Amino acid sequence: MFARYKKGNGAKARPAAEPKADAAPAAPAAAAAPAASPKPAAGFRRPTPAKAAVKAAPVDRERKRREKLAEVRIEMHRRLLDSLNLSALEHATEQELKQEIAAICSDGLNELGMVLTKEERQNLHQDLYDEVMGLGPLEPLLKDDTVNDILVNGPHQVFVERAGKLELTDVQFKDERHLLRIIDKIVSAVGRRVDESNPYVDARLKDGSRFNAMIPPIAVDGSLVSIRKFKKEKLSVDDLIRFGAFTEEMAAYLQAAVATRLNIIVSGGTGSGKTTTLNALSSFIDDSERILTIEDTAELQLQQTHVGRMESRPPNVEGKGAVTQRDCLRNALRMRPDRIIVGETRGEEVIDMLQAMNTGHDGSMTTIHANSARDGVSRLENMVAMAGIEMPLKAVRAQIASAVNLIVQASRLQDGSRRMVSITEITGMEGEVISMQEVFRYQRLGLTPDGKILGRFTATGVRSHYAERFKQWGYDLPPSIYEPAKD
Repeated sequence: MFARYKKGNGAKARPAAEPKADAAPAAPAAAAAPAASPKPAAGFRRPTPAKAAVKAAPVDRERKRREKLAEVRIEMHRRLLDSLNLSALEHATEQELKQEIAAICSDGLNELGMVLTKEERQNLHQDLYDEVMGLGPLEPLLKDDTVNDILVNGPHQVFVERAGKLELTDVQFKDERHLLRIIDKIVSAVGRRVDESNPYVDARLKDGSRFNAMIPPIAVDGSLVSIRKFKKEKLSVDDLIRFGAFTEEMAAYLQAAVATRLNIIVSGGTGSGKTTTLNALSSFIDDSERILTIEDTAELQLQQTHVGRMESRPPNVEGKGAVTQRDCLRNALRMRPDRIIVGETRGEEVIDMLQAMNTGHDGSMTTIHANSARDGVSRLENMVAMAGIEMPLKAVRAQIASAVNLIVQASRLQDGSRRMVSITEITGMEGEVISMQEVFRYQRLGLTPDGKILGRFTATGVRSHYAERFKQWGYDLPPSIYEPAKD
């Protein structure tokens, strides 16, 4: 059909795979009557038994059909590799390649004597196209806009996160070699490598999604892969208010804080929405300011005109050529930034970040991993200590109190919802302790029968330490914004 995409006539298709013998049905287990359990104490809730990750399907016609289709898919993939001239595919259009795949499949199915429905043929063609040009079994999940995270635990277990909840999918890889081939395809596309000498890798997909993988022998039961999908549409402040992440009063306060160039840290756990919150806060920055962003994996989506983006780089095969976030931050200070935004502070770059906040780069922002505002300050102290800087603890705390003005705490609650649970101001030092005051918080009130958390956002009644600064910059917030919610 498209002869330029096929190899020479010397390449012959491999013989069809031998169909697997049907598994013998399991013998029925003897039904033993369970002993009567003692009556639980009042208020005790018996834990729900864990559901089996994969339920054994009954030996029936549907299972046999799926197994046969899987064998056909493997055989058709072998024929594709034998028939297609992979080097010529770079210049082929999607439509041409799909027509060529359909022709090869049609010939192969005729040889095998396999009859498929129209839907099964279309699915087979799409699977083979994804295998050749995409990321194989992961491709449908990457195209699904409802999926936030893809988590692979070995070749036969793939989970996704939807609306904050994990779900087991029916997506599987053929075996560990198949999974490793997809991993290698991803990392080689961005000039990185993963092998036994370097068994973990952090990379970025073409669409900006964050990719992390660990392979055996570090991953015991098969390669581990996590993909944090890149949001094509950046969530605006109005979107987050509509979703219940915070309130309009909190948004007005944060707008004043960002516009008046307070230094802000967004704190939270993994998947709590720190980067989303940082993106939302950056929307309050004036378009005339020069912003430099520094990240390990570029995720921030700033909409301003004057944005310079930097991404750190791991060492090469010889262990040289690494460019750390600290290197990027030092160079950023020489590039006349109005604001510096560090995607995540997790190591020795904390020293340069604090110095930048203290030396004329007001309005800078970053994220850290911490469970509360007070824990966030402790994390900053620990990172300074881990950087090997010999400073008295009081001097470190004075540096932090002088540099950081605001800590915004984000959290993912047990029902999967993400909330801005606290906004805390750092007001200075009292003796050797950093003094802080909480301005807004999220109060949990209970649970609905279906497990949803009931709660509300409220002010604490404390007037902002920076209220006079807001007023001088033209953000005269009404006193009612600081009044706590009435019961």
